[in-house]
Amino acid sequence: MTAPGKVYLVPTVLSADALFTIPAYITTTVQKLTVFFVENERTARRYLKALDRNINIDALQLLLMHENHPPDTALAKKLLLAGTDIGILSEAGCPAIADPGHLIVQVAHSIDAQVIPMIGPNSMLLALMAAGMNGQNFQFVGYLPVRPPERVKMIKELELQSQKKKQTQLFIETPYRNNQVLQDILANCKDQTQLCIAADITAPEEFIKTKTVKEWKKNIPELHKRPAIFLLYAP
Repeated sequence: MTAPGKVYLVPTVLSADALFTIPAYITTTVQKLTVFFVENERTARRYLKALDRNINIDALQLLLMHENHPPDTALAKKLLLAGTDIGILSEAGCPAIADPGHLIVQVAHSIDAQVIPMIGPNSMLLALMAAGMNGQNFQFVGYLPVRPPERVKMIKELELQSQKKKQTQLFIETPYRNNQVLQDILANCKDQTQLCIAADITAPEEFIKTKTVKEWKKNIPELHKRPAIFLLYAP
């Protein structure tokens, strides 16, 4: 009986200028893979070509997975059972963190296929390291609700949880809604609550600052279309 293929969780860059953050063994691995589940075919092609311009992109099977297009888990299972190794590529950072790659990982575990997480940049951990907040007790909640009333309610709940549990709260937003989220935080959180804004991590214009809500109100940064992660800590 053929041993099942392996699933490689392949990290990508957080910024177009940050190829230096990718360890050399990532290139060695992708050179051997022919099947990838990717969030965006165009950026996946560009990234793989940046790792090794000799990779024959046209010979690769790039299978889509994103919010409006769940991965074909039946196909993934079939490929793995046939002994084919699979790579998973997120749009930015580490796959299966705030993206649908975890569904492929679930399939792999269901058939005892080996799952191999690979080292690379992750905005959540990099921001947490730089925030000066509680790194022993934290919660990543992903995206906040889109509708303003629900978003405000969630922000207030996260601040309360942080205060009760002494827990750092991390969340992200679609870049074109960053300014609205920041406005909601500043309008609804207590003055002494700490807020870290980490934008463009690993890019030349990287911005990571922790201030109280009261301090942020004096100098509000422009975050429109900048990849960012927010961290709240209510002492």
